[in-house]
Amino acid sequence: MISVAWKSLRSRWSTALLALLAIAMSVALILTVEKIRRDARTSFTQTVSGTDLIIGARSGSVQLLLYSVFRIGNATSNISWESVEDIKSRNAIDWVIPLSLGDSHAGFRVLGTNLDYFEHYRYADKRALSLASGKHFDDVFDAVIGSEVASQLRYEVGDNIVVAHGTGSVALVEHDQQPFTVSGILEPTGTPVDRAIHVSLQGIEAMHIDWRNGATVKGEGTSAETIRNMELKPTAVTALLVGLKSRATVFREQRAINTYREEPLLAILPGVALQELWGLVSVAENALMIVSVFVVIAGLVNLMSVLLSGLNERRREMAVLRSVGARPAHVFLLLCIESALLAIGGIIAGLVLHYLIVGAGSFYLQDRFGLAVPLTLPQQADIQILVGVAFAGLIAGMIPALQAYRKSLADGLSQKV
Repeated sequence: MISVAWKSLRSRWSTALLALLAIAMSVALILTVEKIRRDARTSFTQTVSGTDLIIGARSGSVQLLLYSVFRIGNATSNISWESVEDIKSRNAIDWVIPLSLGDSHAGFRVLGTNLDYFEHYRYADKRALSLASGKHFDDVFDAVIGSEVASQLRYEVGDNIVVAHGTGSVALVEHDQQPFTVSGILEPTGTPVDRAIHVSLQGIEAMHIDWRNGATVKGEGTSAETIRNMELKPTAVTALLVGLKSRATVFREQRAINTYREEPLLAILPGVALQELWGLVSVAENALMIVSVFVVIAGLVNLMSVLLSGLNERRREMAVLRSVGARPAHVFLLLCIESALLAIGGIIAGLVLHYLIVGAGSFYLQDRFGLAVPLTLPQQADIQILVGVAFAGLIAGMIPALQAYRKSLADGLSQKV
């Protein structure tokens, strides 16, 4: 019966090929969407990697995560520099990265930090930040910009940047007396790092030398050389990224920070907060998956329509099979086998197309968005999808098979007008 079904499909290769392609494209789409969804979730939860605690002013865990990692929103309060020094001196603390937010440039957030940021900050699978060109800041007025800042604003090493006060896309008040110079451009990471302008903590202080109560004082204009010779010690920062000597002490240190007596602080676990945030934005993920499922259903409907539309043309073929001894069950089985062959062929072709798409697109996604989509063997969820498509293809073929089963031998030999 398999041989007969194969020869029957070959005799109608054009319509069979269209049905196979519809299933292949549906399978490739749902597998690719599922893989990108899975890898995007992994990338999202690894936006910051290797950091044991994030410390900020007491608020909510999601709010602290948003402004410290994603540069969205603002802190309710700052952390005093005395508290920063006290936290750094704790025996369990390995390293501390201070973060200072509050200014922007062309809608991109300016982040004040130190060189520990480039040494200890990790993303994805504990990947370190690397420079595409230039060097890290070693001057008060140096700036290291993310890849997206460089591409959108077309900045290169050596260009000047005038930072604006506040976080709006329109600069109302600018620090034009102390422009910064691009000293380096970071490689794409697919994280908020790409949209940040990194300056030193001393640079943040230098911008506000001539400021009083949020505005410049007329007649004052301290020269850059004078500023470089000043002791530009920060008085407060927005948040801290903390690495511990041992992960076993993370809950003890979290509790110690949350009960810190000098000022109200909050310490959160990045992984837990990221999972909580993903739960809030997973609606779009589920919507995309639903669309992919409907595409697969459309492919199976196309398979069923091909088999149904071909029944009228194959009335005499079925009648000849019946006349040479084939029973109605044989006709039913023949169409089911044809449907199964088309479904299996579509699945195999869909797998090949999926790997071609992932193989060709992974380099673009990595370079453009920093999203790692490596070629991997099908996961358990992928296998379940493929088995479901094969089973659904068989079910879709049973409907025209039942219709052919009910046709009589006389119906096939009669001439319809």
